[in-house]
Amino acid sequence: MSGSTLWDLVAWRAARTPDALALVQGAEDARDERRITFGGLRERAERVAAGLHAYGVRPGSTVVWQLPTRIETVLVSLALARLGAVQSPVLPGYREHELEQVLRRTGAAFLLVPGGPHGTGPAAPARRPAARLPAPPAVFAAYGPLPDGDPATLPPPPADADAVRWIYWTSGTTAAPRGVLHTDRGLRTAGGWLAAALRLGPGDVGSMAFPYAHVAGPDYTVMLLTLGIPAVLLERFALPGALAPYRRHGVTVAGGSTAFYSLFLAAQRALPAGERLLPSLRLLAGGGAPKPPALYHEVTAELGCQVVHGYALTEAPVVTMGDPLDGAALLANTDGRPPAGMEIRIAPGRDGGGGGDGSGEILVRGPAVCRGYLGEPDPFDRDGFLPTGDLGRLTSTGHLVVTGRLKDIIIRKGENVSAREIEDLLHGHPDIAGAAVIGLPDAERGELVCAVVEQPPGARELTLGAVTERLLAQGLARHKLPERLEVLPALPRGATLRKVLKRELRERFGGGGGAT
Repeated sequence: MSGSTLWDLVAWRAARTPDALALVQGAEDARDERRITFGGLRERAERVAAGLHAYGVRPGSTVVWQLPTRIETVLVSLALARLGAVQSPVLPGYREHELEQVLRRTGAAFLLVPGGPHGTGPAAPARRPAARLPAPPAVFAAYGPLPDGDPATLPPPPADADAVRWIYWTSGTTAAPRGVLHTDRGLRTAGGWLAAALRLGPGDVGSMAFPYAHVAGPDYTVMLLTLGIPAVLLERFALPGALAPYRRHGVTVAGGSTAFYSLFLAAQRALPAGERLLPSLRLLAGGGAPKPPALYHEVTAELGCQVVHGYALTEAPVVTMGDPLDGAALLANTDGRPPAGMEIRIAPGRDGGGGGDGSGEILVRGPAVCRGYLGEPDPFDRDGFLPTGDLGRLTSTGHLVVTGRLKDIIIRKGENVSAREIEDLLHGHPDIAGAAVIGLPDAERGELVCAVVEQPPGARELTLGAVTERLLAQGLARHKLPERLEVLPALPRGATLRKVLKRELRERFGGGGGAT
């Protein structure tokens, strides 16, 4: 395939298989579904690009968009890529304060939101943060209907694949969001790696149930364009509603993160023995959150599909990925290997977070790594590696084992305690549906270990003593045992990959007290 920009790839795929199905907008009722081919993607995206151009969007214009996971959103993003605009996707869950931050920091000239024209629908509240800026962006509805124009009016497609044309925002689970700078070449590289790692073929059908505004959006789109396979899009993922379109279209690859695995597993357990939740499903793939080894074995045994988990971050959409051909031990206990071209270095943690097992801070370098952060100094070390703030170790086979985050290392009486190690053990408890382990300030110990758990329906009441007794029986060292237990109806999770928001837990429980 010629060229290296995202638009080059769109044009290449459209020329190769124009009539092949690309995207299905999934719905519980088949009559509400919509479809588009790869040829249709190119044709419609060019018309949308011409419509945006008529609004004043030019090559290099900065455009912030906050749109849900719909075919129309993909078309808008591809249209901006055709124009060579700088686009900054914002997660639908971001509120006015966060949106205002993004607009201020990008200096965006345009803000695209869903809804009707002239300020009706969701466009109306977006005008409030925009109006507070010294130079407010033009705010308009990206669809309802989509902008439309004559492609003959467009300037030539962009040619420089190494120009920064994407600003993504970190999830902000541990700090304020940061603008992550990406290029077409970097995102294409990551998506190509994903396509190779998952070993998909012509008969596969993918799915996107996560926000398209996440960096995984173009990552997954590049994979579809590279392989020429379709995917089912869901604006909102919920079970059992998602099952109808997944079954109807024979989805073979699903996932997103650990929380998605757990949701599928819970739905499978609600069915009669011997009945498969999704007969066509052969692969759950994801990343972005820790995967307890016990969950891997439960999913493969009960859902009847393979699980491949990887390690990625907004700054590097693919760092490692599990291989479906790896054995169960590697798939359960590691986060896969890096593709050729991605380098990983393990360094002592900046905050003393290393361990005696060869673990340390994960540093990454490669063509899919971002170009830095918006308005911040160069974050790379002298060898060009990006510190991730995550902890891990490499096995003798080159597989990565992610052991936690620097901030997830609890320093209790001078001893390092890994939150991830305890969470993995808690996951296997029959009365625990989810767990997060955090460190809380303590005058005597420096930090104490607090386990925050949610329970499944009908579970027995938990006590701290019962939990620590089970952890001791599982071989956990006594100095790592939780000294506090909190039980919540549901752990707070982010809207993107449903990662537990530990910052909220630290803020909530940092004042003392707790269950015994």
